[in-house]
Formats: sequence, structure tokens, C-alpha cells
Amino acid sequence: VSAPSRSPKGFPKLKNDTFLRAARGEETEYTPVWCMRQAGRYLPEFRETRAAQDFFATCRSPKVCCELTLQPLRRFPLDAAIIFSDILVVPQALGMDVVMTPGKGPTFPEPLKEVEDLLKLRQKVDVTAELGYVFQAITLTRHSLEGKVPLIGFSGAPWTLMSYMIEGGGSTTMAKAKSWLYRHPDASHRLLRLLTDVIIDYLVGQVAAGAQALQLFESHAGHLGPEQFQVFALPYIRDIARGVKSKLKSEALPLVPMIVFAKDAHYALADLARAGYEVVGLDWTIRPQDAR
Repeated sequence: VSAPSRSPKGFPKLKNDTFLRAARGEETEYTPVWCMRQAGRYLPEFRETRAAQDFFATCRSPKVCCELTLQPLRRFPLDAAIIFSDILVVPQALGMDVVMTPGKGPTFPEPLKEVEDLLKLRQKVDVTAELGYVFQAITLTRHSLEGKVPLIGFSGAPWTLMSYMIEGGGSTTMAKAKSWLYRHPDASHRLLRLLTDVIIDYLVGQVAAGAQALQLFESHAGHLGPEQFQVFALPYIRDIARGVKSKLKSEALPLVPMIVFAKDAHYALADLARAGYEVVGLDWTIRPQDAR
């Protein structure tokens, strides 16, 4: 007996499925176009909307997230929309404080310094309680799109989130986070496993809320060499694809296409292509012909 679906019903019929067909490897009449940072600083209306409140307060307002997601589509004939949110809402769900510092970017006032600090994190996260505002934003946006284009949900990948949680913000070297991998491999795996479990629930919740595709951002893959990537990033990237698909099936939710984007991990493209995702995202450092 299949589980009852918890997906909201009554979404408008999709009028342009070119992006989804391309993601499934089907022939399309043209190459679909979308931008990863669709809601961006290049738009005056974005800057105006964002100036009104704190960044993470914006992320927690479904109405504002919906507006920021729709703004680019009013100007450009894009083939998909990506929900306005941030990858660092996951560390927040684990109980960490994150603030957006003007001119500096995201900052953790109390980053993880010692292995004991892992005990301060929530070991069990109710994603609906902690991240329900993202789900509400997705449902609202899916209705507001009126079927014009599909809506993409996303999450940061475990290593990328771990690196922020230990560095306390952006870094050109990720030296503190990388030293954890050498000094505390077991604790690193514990943290990566905790993040993986939350991300799986979070992505499944996004599909239940109305996301029609999912993207996993391993934005800091380039800070790892091939050996470290094999040990500390790839197994969790694989587990997320497997875990999400298994849960979608058991909860009778749609099996949506999944995209993995590991920035600067051109050394791992063959492995990523076999990691269980329908789409492998490429960065600007590799020619698409070489990647193929």
C-alpha cells in the first residue's frame, strides 16, 4: 500500500516543461535557459525589495521570497525559476546563529571550534518546524508562477555547509575546515552524516511543497583535492540522491530530476555522473565538450 501523498494539490498546469524534459535527458526543441542566481543584485527591483529588511528575515518571509523569485521572469523568457533562499538556512535549523554582515557576507558569530561543539547542534531536526518557511515560499511561488515554468528547490551539500560552520564565514583557503578533516576525521564524518540526514528531509519537504526539480550545491568542492573529495564529499552526495529518491517513493511524491553542482570539481566529473543525479552542473573552468 503506497503512503498517502503529502504534496499540496491544485497547482496550475505546467505550460513550459522544456527544462524538465532536458533534465530527464529527453529531446527538446531548444536549449532551455535559467540562471542559478536569478533573483540578483543586477535587478533594481531586487535591490529595492531587499533593502527593506535583513537578509535572513527576507528568507523567512514566504511572500518576499515569492516576489524575488518571480521578478526575473517578468523581464526575461527563462525556462525555470529557482526559489529565493540561502544554503545557510540548514546550519540555522541545526541551531547555529548566522548573520549577513554588509560588505562581508554570511558570518557565524560562534563557529564550531572544537569537536565538543558538535554537541551544541540539534541532533534531530524537525525540518517542517525549522524550515517550514521555505516550504511555504515554494508552495506560494508554485501557485504564483501559474504554470509558466517549473520551480527548482535546492540545498547546500554537506561539505560546503560544514566548511562555513567551522570557518565562520567565507574563506579563500578553508584552512580551519580542512584541518578538521585531517585532525578530526571521525568527528568530521559525524557532522557530515548529521547534515546529510537533515538535507534529505529538507529536499523531500521541498518536493512535498511543490518543487519540480532539486539542485545540490557543493560550492566549496574546489577546496578539496581528489582524495579528500572521495572521502568527505562524494559519499554524502551519493547518499543524498539515494535517500531523497527512496523517501519520495515511500511518501508517494513525484520523482523529480536532481542536479548536482560541485564547483571546481572537474577532477570528479566521472564520479559525479554516476552519483545518482539526472543532471551534472558544470562551472566555467571546463569546456562542456571536455566534460561530456
